[in-house]
Amino acid sequence: MNAEIVGITAGILSCTTFLPQVIKTIRSGSTRDVSLIMFIIASLGTILWLAYGILINSISIIFTNCIVLALSLLMLYLFYRYRKAE
Repeated sequence: MNAEIVGITAGILSCTTFLPQVIKTIRSGSTRDVSLIMFIIASLGTILWLAYGILINSISIIFTNCIVLALSLLMLYLFYRYRKAE
């Protein structure tokens, strides 16, 4: 099996990991059950994966981690936005 196919498949799955939480948070307007520390750690880990992808010039790692980072940062934004309202 081609390594890039495995990387892209793993990347697609990784991209979807935060999507359900983001959708649920937007729909409910609440971050009451969201772990802030988990999203901070996930964002930092994703930044490191992105840096690694850039260093080894892997399009699949760069692309997927940009999406995961965007979702993580969106979730952090929603956390602070909705916490002020609660």
